[in-house]
Order: sequence, then structure tokens, then C-alpha cells
Amino acid sequence: MLLPKSNTPRWIIIIADITLSILALFVSYLIRFDLEANQDLIEEEWNILSKSLAFYIGIKLIVFYIFRIHKGLIRHTSTEDFARILKATVVCSFIFAVLGIFRLNYLDGFYFFPTSVLIVEFFFSTAFIVGSRFAIKLIYLESIKSRTSDEVVLIYGAGISGLITKRTIEKATDTAYRIIGFIDDNKRLSGNRLEGVTIYHTSDLEKVIQNNRVTQLIVAIQNPDKGQRKDVVELCLANNVTVQKVPSSKSWINGEFSAKQISKININDLLGRKPIVLDENKISSELNEQIILVTGAAGSIGSGMVRQIAKYGPSQLILLDQAESPLYDLQNELSIEFPGLNFEVVIGDIRSRERMFNVFSHFKPKFVFHAAAYKHVPLMEVNPSEAVLTNVLGTKNLVDLASENGVLKFVMISTDKAVNPTNVMGASKRIAEIYAQSFTSSKTKFITTRFGNVLGSNGSVIPLFQRQLDQGGPLTVTDERITRFFMTIPEACQLVLEAGTMGDGGEIFVFDMGESVRIIDLAEKMIQLSGMEVGKDIEIKITGLRPGEKLYEELLAKDENTLVTHHPQILRAKMRDEVNSQVANINELIDLFENQDNIEIVRKMKVIVPEFISNNSAFEQLDDSK
Repeated sequence: MLLPKSNTPRWIIIIADITLSILALFVSYLIRFDLEANQDLIEEEWNILSKSLAFYIGIKLIVFYIFRIHKGLIRHTSTEDFARILKATVVCSFIFAVLGIFRLNYLDGFYFFPTSVLIVEFFFSTAFIVGSRFAIKLIYLESIKSRTSDEVVLIYGAGISGLITKRTIEKATDTAYRIIGFIDDNKRLSGNRLEGVTIYHTSDLEKVIQNNRVTQLIVAIQNPDKGQRKDVVELCLANNVTVQKVPSSKSWINGEFSAKQISKININDLLGRKPIVLDENKISSELNEQIILVTGAAGSIGSGMVRQIAKYGPSQLILLDQAESPLYDLQNELSIEFPGLNFEVVIGDIRSRERMFNVFSHFKPKFVFHAAAYKHVPLMEVNPSEAVLTNVLGTKNLVDLASENGVLKFVMISTDKAVNPTNVMGASKRIAEIYAQSFTSSKTKFITTRFGNVLGSNGSVIPLFQRQLDQGGPLTVTDERITRFFMTIPEACQLVLEAGTMGDGGEIFVFDMGESVRIIDLAEKMIQLSGMEVGKDIEIKITGLRPGEKLYEELLAKDENTLVTHHPQILRAKMRDEVNSQVANINELIDLFENQDNIEIVRKMKVIVPEFISNNSAFEQLDDSK
């Protein structure tokens, strides 16, 4: 290090500033005499100056102290320090000019300083003091660049956030980062330098990594293109480069970013896609000033729906769920995030028709978003009666009451597992879809939305993998071939709102889920994103398919076709006609609950959903007997 680690004493800085000011005054006189002066002229000017020099030093000391220009850390000089120095030198020059006029008129007939000297001294004094500080800052920055660093770092993003990240890292004394450059998607910035650091284009990333032995990339862009970010992160992972990110500026501490806030990028950032563009006006016109009921409001999707709907100013938002503690947490969150929102928390079970009757008759909702359901495939495979009771009877209660109470729209949130189901859970959701679609003559518009797995939802694979990582592994994958579609919670909720507002009743909307992802690839990337190596630090264990589990998910059944809508990420399924006896069959299925005979319950489900073929399940015997 060329500079001491401890701060320079303030008195040294004051002496240095006064010395530089005197030097500036001396240079000003040299310029006044064109660097040439005879002995007589020098003696004459010195006789005048000697009477003023003590006042000059005294005034500088007082003004510099008042403006506290000695208080800033020299190695971290900023534009704010420059402004403070400039103000101080302007005030000094003004005082010298006023004193000069006073001396001229009331004392010995001389100015305090000649006008030309006063002007030149102002510029040189400012330049010397500011220049000295920035010179020390540059020496400091070069000294920390040259030290041996554990991490060779690239910053993704050469904008304001990237620059703040660079400065913050350089100020941090407890990090061993050596920043060798920026990468940016803007080709026009390529080849330029930002505070002495080269900017490279994203297309040169792999070459920069290899040539400079980069060990870490920090994503500093606040709103990056998700597709571009995904490519950058995957390239880094392929080259064993750790990827971290700067948090949103909203989470900066007191508006300032700390190097300690840099965190590892997570799998959600890697799987996210381009932002969804919504018809905000259409959604707002439908939901604003309306009474809206959300079932399953405490769950992952339900609470996401609540947060989205709250933005559109409903007259009242009813949050229905049987989970007391999550509802309590959601209530507290809404009170803080949406202080003007009129909402009501209702604890209730959709399986109780009496309770649901009271909810509809009391609140009289005009929109219902139905997210309440049992969703875990292995659990429902061994508890078919509960799947029927909640997913079928619960939905039937809500659908019947919505039709009877003049609800305008009923949006049911379904799943891709309802398509060609191989498990009880998926079949129960398909039966619920069929029942809702049977109300074609109702004034209520019944709309179904289908999508795949939601990132970060309760019980999904990513939180499971994260827990397993925290415990040291292994990460468990049921089959190397298994694939799934993924969507973030905000994306799913946004598309549900858009589909709900565009629907005229009777439709099943399916969402563009992007490309399916191999679960084993997901596990490997999560291990890499955690800074560990597969097989060395964390193992991946293949456990075998669980009862009812598919190798891959579908969004449409074989007999269904899709029609485009005005939204590129939403398609409308053209459904095959269901037989008239289906509603009667559904009622018979619900009646079977009383006997708790799982075989008979599943047998009836297969009658209602002929494409329901069990997989890796005890109920495969029912398919063999067909």
C-alpha cells in the first residue's frame, strides 16, 4: 500500500491546504510579472504583500474551517467535497476583494491584492487543493488494484448502478476484490473506460474470463433483460465463475449500497423470462371498485393474487383460507404495503357449504379467484377422498354459490397436471374444471386458467433443493429424465388476471410456460450458484418416480386444440364436448366420500376422466381391469 491505512490527522490537511494556497498566491504573482521581475519591483510588491500575508493566511484558515474542507476522507474525495472547496475559495476571494477596497479607500491607498493576482489566485488555489485530493485518491485506487486479490471481478452493467458497485467495492476494506472490467450489452460502450476500467461487450465475455482468469461476476444492472442475463449466467457457470448480484435499490440501507449486500444470484433469476406486458386499463376497469373474493388467499398463488389485485383498487377484498397463521402474516403485510386497502380476513373451509353460503350472502362478491386446493401429488395419491372433498366438492360449493349469487366472473386456477392425468391430484383438478365448465347457461362467467410449476411456491422443488443444500445434501431427484415447466409467482398471477378479464365464460386458458427444464439440470445449477461443485461438494441422488408422478407435464390434452388470444403468452383451449352425465357422475363421486373406499373413489374418477391413467401407483390395477 502506498497510503497509510489510518486516516490522516486533520491538522496536517489544514497545513497542506494553507501551503497550497500560498503556493497559488506565489504562482499568481509570477504570472502577473510574466515570470520576469527586477529586484526593485520585487521589493516594492513584497512591501505591500507582507502587510497582507498574515490576513491572507488567517482568512483562509477561518473560511476553510467554517466550510470544513479538512473533514472529508481524502482517498474518497467526491463531487460534494469539490463543491465545498469551491465555495470556500469563492468566499475567500470575495473577502479579499472587499478588504482590498477598504484598504484602498481608508488605509494606505493599496489594494489587498492586485485584481489580476486575486483572479489568478482563485483559480490556482482551487485547482491545487482539489487536484491534490484527486491525486491522492488516484494513488489510493491504484494501490488497492495492485494488491494480491482473492477474487478477480467483472461487473455486469456499465451504468450508474455498475459505477456505484465499483466504488462501493473499492471503498470496502474487508473485501479482496480486484475489478478488471465491466461488461455491457450496449455495443457503443465497448472499448471505452470507466474510472480507469475497461468496458467490454457481452459477446466478449468468455474471452475476457479466460484471458483474465475471472473468478466472479457481479450483476449490477437493476432491470436486466432476463434472456440476456440467463445467457450471461450460464456462460459464467460453464466457466466456473461465481455469479453474484446487487440488490434492488429499494433495499439499499438508507439509500446507500453496501458491499455486504452483494448476494449470490438465485435460480429464480436464472429461470425468469421477459416481463409480461398486461392490459392494465382493461384489468383496472374490471376490478376497480369491485368486491373480490380470493380463496386459498394465504397460499403461494392466492397471496400473489391478493398482492396483484390490491394494486387495482377494489372496493373490498375478501381473503378466504383455513390456514390461520399464514393469513395473519398476510394481513400484517397488506396493512403495511396497502394502508388504504379495504380488506377482510375470513377463516373458512371451502368444503363447508354452510360457511361458504354465509360468505357469499354477507359479502356479495362480484369476482371470485379460486386458488384453494390440495396440490401435492404423493399426498393426494394416498388420500384420494381428501382430494375429492377439497378439490371437487370445495370447487362445486363455490361454483354453485357463485351462480346463485350473481357473481360476474369466477376464475378457477387449475394445473397442467389436470391434462391427461396420471395421479389423483391431477384428476381431481380436471373434474373440478369439468364441473365449472358445465355452467354454460349461467349468467356467471366461469373461466379456467392452467399453468405449470411455480417457482418458490410452498412445497415446490426449489425450496426443497435449497433446504437440502443448507443441510449439506444430497439433492434428491426422482428421475434423470423428468422435466417440468416453471413460472414465477408474479408471472402466474399476472396472467391469471389478464385471462380472467379477457374471458367470456366457458374457456380454459393455458399459459406460455416457455421451455421445459430438466430437474436434474436445475439441481446442478443450484449447486453451482451456491459456489459448490456437483459430486465434489454436493451429491445428487436419484430416488425413483413417486406414485402418480409424470416424467413430463402437458398443458393440453390430445383432443384439445388452441386458439390465439390478443395476449401472446395466453392461448385458449378449444375443449372437447363432455357427456351430459358428467355432472351426475361428479355428484355420485362426492357421495362415495362417506364410505372412504379409495378404490371405488378412484374408479369413479377414471369414469369421469377416461384419460386418467395411473402411473407408478397402486391404482394401476384399475387401468388393467378396463
